[in-house]
This record gives sequence, C-alpha cells and structure tokens, in this order.
Amino acid sequence: MRTVDRWASARSRGQAWRHAVAWALLGSALLAVASGLTVAVPERVATERAFLAARPCDSDRAAPDTANCLRTIRGTVLSAENAKSGKATVFRVRLRPPVPAPADQALDLDAHGDLSELVKPGEEVEVTAWRNVQVSVSHDGVHETLPGLPDEDATVVVGFALVCAWSAALAFIAAFGAVRRAHRAARGRPVVPRVPFGVAKCVGVVVPPFVVALCAGRIWDTWTAVVMTVIVSALIAVPVTILALRWDREPSPAPLPDQRPGAELSRSD
Repeated sequence: MRTVDRWASARSRGQAWRHAVAWALLGSALLAVASGLTVAVPERVATERAFLAARPCDSDRAAPDTANCLRTIRGTVLSAENAKSGKATVFRVRLRPPVPAPADQALDLDAHGDLSELVKPGEEVEVTAWRNVQVSVSHDGVHETLPGLPDEDATVVVGFALVCAWSAALAFIAAFGAVRRAHRAARGRPVVPRVPFGVAKCVGVVVPPFVVALCAGRIWDTWTAVVMTVIVSALIAVPVTILALRWDREPSPAPLPDQRPGAELSRSD
C-alpha cells in the first residue's frame, strides 16, 4: 500500500512540474508578443501625430499619395448599395475609374447614415484622403468620417499588448503555483487550492484593456492616450488579480495520496 501511495504522490508531483513548465512557456510566448507590440507603439504614435497635424493640400498642384496633407479626390459614383462587411452591414460606395488611390477602393459608409440616403450612382462625391488612408466622404454638404483612422491605431496596439501582458502574468502565477504545489507535495504538506480560470475570466482579461484603449483613444491623443490606457488598465488588472488569488479559490484541495486516512493506517502498521 505504501508503495502505491508513493508512486501516486510522485506522479502528482511530476504532473505539477509539467504544468509549471507549460505555463512558463506560455507566459514567455505571451510576453514576447507583448514586447513586440510595445516596440511598434512609438511608430504608431508618430503616425497619429502626423495625421492630427495634417492640413489640406495645396489645391494648385497634385499631391502624391504619400503627402502629409489632406487631399480632396472627386469622383463619380459607380455603385452604391448595402453590403456585408463581416457580420455588419455597411453602405458600400464604389467610384467610377480612373480615380487616385485610395479612392479607387470601396468606401464603406454607415448603412444608417445620412449619406446612405443621399448618394446614388452617377452623382459626384468628395473623398478626403491622408497618405493612402480614406478619411471621410462628403456629398451636398453632408460629411461622414470613416472608421479605422490612424488616430485610433496606437491605443488599439497598446490594448493588444496589455491583454498579452496580463495573460503572461497570469501564466507565470500559474507556473509558480504549480511549482509550489509540487514542493509541498514532496514534503507531505497540504496543497494550496487552485484558482479556477474559466471562459468568464478569459473574457474578463481580454475585454477591459480593449474597452479602456478605445475610450482613451477618443478622449486623449498620442502619448497621453497611451499612458492613460496603461494606467487605467493596471488599476483594473492588479486589484482584480489579487482578489482572485486571495478569495476565488476552489473550495478544498484534493488530498494527496500519502495524506489519505488509508495511508496513515498503512504507516502505523
């Protein structure tokens, strides 16, 4: 009986060590991704600054599509109809060629916006572009700004990086917990209960940094938005993680093989 219990205890310790290695590798991979995203933030902030500082191009000369000014491209509507973009419905407008880039690409407008009621095939619209980015569309004095502008990129990248960093921290905590359980099992001491991590908590780790990033991008600009995204996300992540580690544990740990009543009886024999 004692041999079986020792074998089961050794197996439990081996499993804990394997879990520790797996969590550590996952944490390292997530941390590497977060670092790579962080390196890209300064370039995104510089692009955002250039976009926010852009002014209309000189109308007396044709500006290249790499110019740091706002170009106005006029074109005739070839088609205008509702279309699917992923799960969303957009009002997709295409201009009759030839038109300069990026107006030669489809213009996805709000399916419920004013322009969706006004723009018809054969009518003329004005597309405002910066570098190779579609900024806005206007027709008969009605103006609509397009989504996905450069002033939203930096905080979105920071949001991705924060999700990876928070997940990496949780993975390293799980690795530390697995090592701790292995050591306690080897010494015959009670094992600390695990903290369950289900779908709801995965959503809780992913969603808040993105919500904070989007809100910060709308309230602040450039580095201010980046710093506020990090600060607010940290104020959410740190307390939530500590609370989960302190109070959100499994009700009771599984007894170790060498701690069961049968094991004690076999030892006394």
